[in-house]
Amino acid sequence: MPRVAIVSDTHVPSRESEVPDWVVDELARADHAIHAGDFDSKRARDRIASLANGDLTAVRGNTDPPTIDAPRAETLAVGGVTFVVTHGSGSPVGWDERVAETARAEVPDGEAVAVAGHTHEVVDTTIDGVRILNPGSATGAAPADRATMYVATVADGTLDVELRTE
Repeated sequence: MPRVAIVSDTHVPSRESEVPDWVVDELARADHAIHAGDFDSKRARDRIASLANGDLTAVRGNTDPPTIDAPRAETLAVGGVTFVVTHGSGSPVGWDERVAETARAEVPDGEAVAVAGHTHEVVDTTIDGVRILNPGSATGAAPADRATMYVATVADGTLDVELRTE
């Protein structure tokens, strides 16, 4: 059963100096990692990619420098579940609708789970049939009040998601 580490908004080094050790451990244990943007530096992106053993799906966030070569949206399938990864943007008001719209645009004829960041708030909700996951900030970068991430297991099209925090 594939294990997927889902993180976002690490903001290293602008808001935090490093990714917490417990997040590092979860990334290293995963079969696949997803980062929904705002690494903040190429060094942070490269570190997370190395922890994920190169099996990383990542998108650019609004604070990522141009040296981070990543798309604004990316789609991947794991264990019969299609994930659409995007960062999200703009005001927190309507953020979930915009994320769901991106997922529907990327996978117009099928079911998708949207993974996004941007707000630093943990979200697991469904909007118009699209499940939306926001793991919060893996470093607890403000405005988050603690470091959070999701660990998902996927089998035969079934997704089980657990929130992890320190």
